[in-house]
Amino acid sequence: MSVTLPSIDRWGSLKGKRVLVRVDFNAPVAEVDGVLRVTDDFRLRSTLPLFDVLLERGATVVACTHFGRPDGRVDERYDVAPLRRCLDGLRPEVELMENLRFHPGEESNDPDFGASLVEGFDYYVNEAFGASHRAHASIMVPPTLIPSAAGSNLQREVATLLALLESPARPFVAVTGGAKVKDKLGIMKVLAEKADVVIVGGGMAYTFAVAEGRRIGSSLFDGSFVEECAALLEGGNVLIPVDARGLPTGSSFGPGGSDEVAVDFDENIPDGFMGLDIGPTSIEVFAAAIAGAATILWNGPMGVFEDPRFGVGTEAVARAIASSSAVSVVGGGDSVAALTSYGLDGDVSFVSTGGGASLELVELGDLPGLRALRESPWN
Repeated sequence: MSVTLPSIDRWGSLKGKRVLVRVDFNAPVAEVDGVLRVTDDFRLRSTLPLFDVLLERGATVVACTHFGRPDGRVDERYDVAPLRRCLDGLRPEVELMENLRFHPGEESNDPDFGASLVEGFDYYVNEAFGASHRAHASIMVPPTLIPSAAGSNLQREVATLLALLESPARPFVAVTGGAKVKDKLGIMKVLAEKADVVIVGGGMAYTFAVAEGRRIGSSLFDGSFVEECAALLEGGNVLIPVDARGLPTGSSFGPGGSDEVAVDFDENIPDGFMGLDIGPTSIEVFAAAIAGAATILWNGPMGVFEDPRFGVGTEAVARAIASSSAVSVVGGGDSVAALTSYGLDGDVSFVSTGGGASLELVELGDLPGLRALRESPWN
């Protein structure tokens, strides 16, 4: 399984040329000393090698990105000013356009809006792996109009993720988490065939627990997928939590949380309680599986990790992966945020900038943005 993408290497000198780079700078921001600032610049820093190559070849470089969900209209909450401030501190030579999603034509893949983006540009580079699963104007239209290529990060993301499915060192352990089982079921079916062990955590695990005939109290649950979860469990290589940690139903949890003490449950959660993290026995079982791996893919937290009471499972998994000598690939915004918050992002083999894009590429083997580059008439 491989995807060959056009490279910027074929362009040679770019002196006097203008290059538009589609990036994914959808980074978290917060007010610091009265000014909105980027709190995690990982996605911005990841584009610097590409910017440097283009600048060294003499190009004028302009970047464009989406930021938040302004729903096709100008919304000052999603102005890119904090992103510009961050970029100015990293590469002041690179200009950043205003939020692409301020225009309704971006998400509707309007050809006229896409054409307006590349007006006056000589080349286009897609370095936004995390947005390449979206058939949006800034992703799909430019390759039809001007010479286009994949950025170095996008190339590396694609090659790394597809190699996991084609020829992973074994045992291959996939760790999946997150809230909604419907969002991950497709990729889980692929991973159950490709991986030696598939670990399931997060809110999605409770639908699997029901498929095993266990009680889950008022935990997150989707009855539409019980049969499909049961079928995956029959394969024998899917591990789900054997215990849980949670709170009484209706209790406050999350970043603000409360002072209420967490409760530990065995394999069954009684009525009137909800599970919000994996329990200590599950942590031991999952860590042992991870320790025996030669290849690891992690996408999704084990619980509501933003609340310290329910971040124990996610942190334990993150530390098990970081301490492993296996080839380890971590993708998805929450997983990367957790890894970074524990100071472990430098202890894994590869950190993906894409969440949904990573999952879709692993599940389907291709993305709309990749097809647009391959099918460009300028190739």
